[in-house]
Amino acid sequence: MERHQVGVYAGAIVVGGVAGYVAPVGGLGHAINPLIAALLYVTFLQVPAAELVRSLRDTRFLGAALAVNFAVVPLVVAAMFPFLPDDRAVRLGVLLVLLAPCIDYVIVFSGLAGGDARRLLAATPVLLIAQMLLLPVYLYAFLGADLADIVEPGPFVEAFLVLIAAPLALAWATQAWAARRPAGRRTADAAGTAMVPLMAATLFAVVASQVPQLGGNLADIARVVPFYALFLAAMAFAGLAVARLFRLDAPGSRAVVFTGATRNSLVVLPLALALPGEYAIAAAVVVAQTLVEVVGMLVYVRAVPRLVPDRP
Repeated sequence: MERHQVGVYAGAIVVGGVAGYVAPVGGLGHAINPLIAALLYVTFLQVPAAELVRSLRDTRFLGAALAVNFAVVPLVVAAMFPFLPDDRAVRLGVLLVLLAPCIDYVIVFSGLAGGDARRLLAATPVLLIAQMLLLPVYLYAFLGADLADIVEPGPFVEAFLVLIAAPLALAWATQAWAARRPAGRRTADAAGTAMVPLMAATLFAVVASQVPQLGGNLADIARVVPFYALFLAAMAFAGLAVARLFRLDAPGSRAVVFTGATRNSLVVLPLALALPGEYAIAAAVVVAQTLVEVVGMLVYVRAVPRLVPDRP
């Protein structure tokens, strides 16, 4: 599964789409949060606390990753924002997903393209915490006073505690246990093997639960697909510019390109699902980005090594 994980993820999305269309199961939506929490626990488990400390000292790479995600991306989104569909729910869904950097399968695709997956993995907790803190700020900047009428702070706090703080604390506790006891090492090793199945299960649950929500909204959702494709195209060159500005090597540059382009649809989806009923389409808008992105990543894996060739 490790060797063929891209195919596994694509298959999970296809099977989830077919299952959601042919035999929708309403309860799958309730499985999303536990699956994401488990997935992030396994992801954080791969980042030893000492490695995280080293990533904080790697100021050049971390600065580039933060700059591309929290300075450049908002500017790209701001340039697209006036042209988005007028529907506030659709706009909110687009903002939620495009303003949050990916912290899971970006590591896989970056590694396949020769990017520095180790440094990107070590930066994962920083990127995740930063987006949860900055996402409300960016939403307010785009939506203004309307945000208070749409978004309740509760889901953001819950997402931070359940999807970030708890998995991170549990991962570090497991690492401490593994350092002292053989049983802890066996537990950590076993959890590490669950990464690919958990990602596949999460993608299946997300797609299968949201396909039935498309219904009569398919035309509205289709209108945002070109913006997602445009975002991927723009961020390839924007990420390269940032990497050059920070004078990164080829593997580091490729990793920065990937982190700027991939978005955190899985973690922001619970926020979209917690919106009031009249904004239900926002969740489907978020999932649509995942479908576009997976196709885009297959292109990126081939294109980014040419965009950022190995230096002699």
